[in-house]
Amino acid sequence: MSGELFNPARGPERAPLGPLADRMRPQSFDELVGQPHLLTPGSPLALMRDGKHLSSLILWGPPGSGKTTIARLLAGTSGASFVQLSAVLSGVKEVKEVMQRAAAERRQQGKPTILFVDEIHRFNKAQQDAFLSHVEKGDIVLIGATTENPSFEVNSALLSRARVLVLKELSPADLRTLLERALADSGRGLGGSVAAEPDALDLMAAAGDGDARRALNTLEVAAAAARHLRYDRAGEEHFNLISALHKSLRDSDPHAGLYWLARMLAAGEDPLYVARRLVRFASEDVGNADPQALPLAVAAFQAYHQLGTPEGELAIAQCCIYLATAPKSNAVYLGFGKAMEEVDASGSLPPPLVIRNAPTKLMKDLGYGAGYRYAHDREGRIADQQHLPEELEGRRFYEPTGEGFEAEIARRMKAWEALIGERRGKAGP
Repeated sequence: MSGELFNPARGPERAPLGPLADRMRPQSFDELVGQPHLLTPGSPLALMRDGKHLSSLILWGPPGSGKTTIARLLAGTSGASFVQLSAVLSGVKEVKEVMQRAAAERRQQGKPTILFVDEIHRFNKAQQDAFLSHVEKGDIVLIGATTENPSFEVNSALLSRARVLVLKELSPADLRTLLERALADSGRGLGGSVAAEPDALDLMAAAGDGDARRALNTLEVAAAAARHLRYDRAGEEHFNLISALHKSLRDSDPHAGLYWLARMLAAGEDPLYVARRLVRFASEDVGNADPQALPLAVAAFQAYHQLGTPEGELAIAQCCIYLATAPKSNAVYLGFGKAMEEVDASGSLPPPLVIRNAPTKLMKDLGYGAGYRYAHDREGRIADQQHLPEELEGRRFYEPTGEGFEAEIARRMKAWEALIGERRGKAGP
C-alpha cells in the first residue's frame, strides 16, 4: 500500500446534493446488493417487483442493509403513492392523517398508498393496531422496517397480515461494490473527483461492519479530506483556520464563524477537535456573561460523539452560532490567570485556621476551625471571615464585567462587600 490511500483525481468539481449515502441509494432492483435470496423467481419480493402482487411486508434486518431502499423501489415499480413515517418521530395524529389521505386517494384513484414505517417496533401495540383496518380495506400496503425480532415487537394481528422478509448483513464484498460504484458515478457519486487505492476500499468495507450507510459516510469524509482544499491538520493551515474561527466568534460574527467551521470540516478536520475548542471558547471568551454557553458547548461535543457525521455536525454549527451571538467576557480567563500567577509566585501558602477542617481533637486543640461562622446562619447568607492566606488578604482575582449575566454577578459581589463593610463598621475598631 502506498503512502496515499486517497489521491485527488482530475475532474470537474461538483456541488454536493446531499449525503453521499442518500445520493447513492439504488434506483432500481438491479442496483440492489446483498439480498439475492429475496429476489429468487416466484418469491414475494420478486412478484411485487414485477407488479404481479402487492402485499404488506415486515422487513427485518440490521442497519444499512437496504430496508428503506426496498420500500422505495417497490413504490416506484407499483406506481403507488409512497409515504414514509418514522416511529421515533411520528405520533397518533400523524398516523391518522396519513390513513385519511390514503383512504381518500384509494377512492379517487383506485390504488393503495404504500406506507413505509421505519423502526415500526417503536410503535406500541395500540399504535400498531391503528393500521389494521386500513390494511384489511386495502387503503394501504404497509411496509414496516425493524432491526428487532418482529415476533416480539410487532402486534400479532398485524404480523399475521404481513409477510416477514429477513435481510442479511451486507458482506465486505457487497460494501466494496457500493464504494466502487460511488467513486465511479459522476451523476450521483464522487465521479472521479478522488481515487482510492484497493487497500483503502478494503479498510472502509471492513469498517462499515455490514452497514452501507456507514461505509459510504466514511468514504465521503475521506474524499473531502483528499480534495483540493489546502489544509494540514498538523501544520500552519490548521492553526490559521482554528485561529480564524476563534477570532470570528470572539468578534461576534456568526457568518464568518460558520464559514471557517465549514472550511475545517470540509477539509477533513476531526469534528471533536473543533467541538473541544468551542468548549474552551465558551469559558475563555463568553464565561459568566452567559453561563448557558458552556453546557451548550459540552452538549454539542456529546451530540457529535454520539451521532457522528453528518448528523452531529449540525450540533457543532448550532453551538458556533450561539457562541458568536452570546455576550462576551474574559473575566474568568483573566481571573484564573491571575490566580495561577500568584500560586507560581507565592507557593504553598496555608489556608487560614478558621476555614480549615477539624475532624480530630488534636486539630481542634490547634485552632483548626476556631471561630468559623456558618454562612447560612448569617444575614444575606454570607459570613465575614478570612478565606485567603494572610499574606494575600485583600487580593482580588475575578473582576466581573457589565456584560450579560456577569452584570448580575457584579451586583451581587458589590452588595456582599457592602454588607460586610457595614458589619465591620458596626463592630468598631
